[in-house]
Amino acid sequence: MDYNLDSMEGKQGKGAHLQDERFDSGLDSLKEDELVSDFEDFSLSSQTARDKLHTEECEPWRTASTEDGDTLLHLAVIHEASEQAAQMIKLSHKHPFLNFQNHQRQTALHLAVITEQPALVDRLLKAGADPLLVDNSGNTALHIACKRGSLACFGVITQNCQRHLAAVASFPNYSGHNCLHLASINGYISLVESLVQLGADINAQEPCSGRTALHLAVDLENPTLVSRLLELGANVNCLNYGGFAPYHLTYGRQNEAIRSQLYDRTAQELRELPDSETDESDMEELDLLDEELYDDIKFGK
Repeated sequence: MDYNLDSMEGKQGKGAHLQDERFDSGLDSLKEDELVSDFEDFSLSSQTARDKLHTEECEPWRTASTEDGDTLLHLAVIHEASEQAAQMIKLSHKHPFLNFQNHQRQTALHLAVITEQPALVDRLLKAGADPLLVDNSGNTALHIACKRGSLACFGVITQNCQRHLAAVASFPNYSGHNCLHLASINGYISLVESLVQLGADINAQEPCSGRTALHLAVDLENPTLVSRLLELGANVNCLNYGGFAPYHLTYGRQNEAIRSQLYDRTAQELRELPDSETDESDMEELDLLDEELYDDIKFGK
């Protein structure tokens, strides 16, 4: 099932475009009636299911998969077949089946967040789904919730994963962004607030560039987010690995609301660009840094 999160960026809610993406399986041979048939074959009576749980008879539905690596549980989640998904989850309590990954390394938990099914996220976590597993972009389910702005799924995951929360929230995906960075990049202020309240390091730096959430907010010219990060205690004098403070990123940008917020709070020696020069070469260096670090980010409209 070609169900890549990145291909769905910029789509908000569950509108027509999202629906089109969700059902584009990339598997021409998979038809709606075939899927229904599979689920009908699986629908055992509860007593029969319990009797067969530890026998070889129930193995085929756990081991069957499409050419894209999707199991019946993946398909049930994608097609929002909640009854069938719930039945499989119930029969697979603490079973490795819950954590099978498709060819994009997505688990049923990843897909439940992408398809905005918080009740299913809750079922999966309570049954033993692993919140630490990452997809082929290095994203856990919590990363995806922060990237998409899913408050409901974020709440369910954080409530069920207290033991793993610090670890999940702090480590970066393969692009170098942790959950706070993703929420900041996408402008989800409520998620930024929640993450900080839950103990996320507001001054955590991207491993590739050393930018903090405040650097990102300035770079994306989001004065509301800049203001809230400052209120939450962001360090205005933190330098990225290029030696630039957040205020340095206001050069060349016509956003006085952000400049005014940062100017008085920034140490006097950090109000000018490094080497006290603001010539064209410095500005070109800043612009080049922006292009290199953010050329793969797609912003919602």
